[in-house]
Amino acid sequence: MTTDVTEITVIGDDDTGLIARVTSLLFERGINIEDLDQAVRDGVFRMYLAVDTEEMVCTKETLRADLHDLGDDLGLDVQVRFPADRDHQRIAVLVTKESHCLEAMFEAWANDELGADIGVVIGNHDDLQPLAEHYDVPFHDIGDDGGQQNEDELLELLADYDVDLIVLARYMRILSPNVVFRYEDRIINIHPSLLPAFPGAEAYRQAVEEGVRVAGVTAHYVTTDLDQGPIISQRAFDVPDDADLEVMKNRGQPLEADALLEAVKLHLNGDVSVHRGRTSVRENGTEYQLGLPEELEEFTPDRPVDGIGSAVANNQ
Repeated sequence: MTTDVTEITVIGDDDTGLIARVTSLLFERGINIEDLDQAVRDGVFRMYLAVDTEEMVCTKETLRADLHDLGDDLGLDVQVRFPADRDHQRIAVLVTKESHCLEAMFEAWANDELGADIGVVIGNHDDLQPLAEHYDVPFHDIGDDGGQQNEDELLELLADYDVDLIVLARYMRILSPNVVFRYEDRIINIHPSLLPAFPGAEAYRQAVEEGVRVAGVTAHYVTTDLDQGPIISQRAFDVPDDADLEVMKNRGQPLEADALLEAVKLHLNGDVSVHRGRTSVRENGTEYQLGLPEELEEFTPDRPVDGIGSAVANNQ
C-alpha cells in the first residue's frame, strides 16, 4: 500500500527484550514511531512499525544496514520499506490449478489497469505454467508431488523478486505465520463464500448442503486465522433451487475474479486501510464496487423501518 511512512517488519523466534532493542535503535537515530503492532503465533514473533524518517539523523542506507546488523545479532529477519521503495509495486500471484483468477489478473495487467507489475507466478503445481509463459512471466513450482509447498523456497522467491503484494488466486494451501507475518496486510485472498459464512475448504459445497438462497465470494487480507482476515470486497449471486456444485462454480468463478481484482486495485491505489481488524475505504471509495452494484438499490425496500409507526402516532 502506498503511504508516507517507512515500514519496518521484524520476524524471528520469540524472546524477551526484542521490542526494546529495536525501538531504542530508532530513538537514537531521531526516528518517530507512529504505529507499532506485535504478535506471537506458533513461537514466531512479529513486530510491525510505521515510522517517520523525515528528521532522522542518518541516511536510509545506514538505517537499513543498522537494522540488519541488529537483526543478525538477535537472530531476527528485519525488512525495511521506505516510501520511495514502493513507487513501482510488484505482485507475486500464487496459484494451484484453477486459472480464472490468474487469467483476470493477467488481462488487467496487459491492459494497464493494475498500476503494478506481475513479477512472478508461484504455484504448488505446474498446471498454470503455460499461462504464465504466455504472458512472459516467470513461473516457479514450489510444491512436492502432493502439492505441499516449500515455504523456505517461497520466501526466497518473494525476496528475490522484491514483492510488494501477494495475491492468492485460488491458491489451495494455508500460509504459515512465518510467511503471513512478513507480509502483514500485503496478502490478498479470494474465498468462494460470503465470509464469515462457510470458511475453510469446499465453501460452495457447504452452501449447497445448507440450502442457501444467496451465495457469494469475498476478497480479504490474509491473517494467521483462517478466512478471518479483514474483508475488502464481496460479490453475491442467487442460488437456484436445483443448483449443484457445478452451477455454483459457474456462477461464482467470474465473481471471484471480479472481486479479487477490485481488492487488488484498492490496495495498490492506497485507497483501503486496515484498523483493528476492519478495512475502511478512503475518499475514492465511490470509484469501486465493494458489494452489490448500485443498480440494485432501487429494488431494495426502504420501509417499513422500526420506529416510524410510533413517530406518526406521537404527532397526532
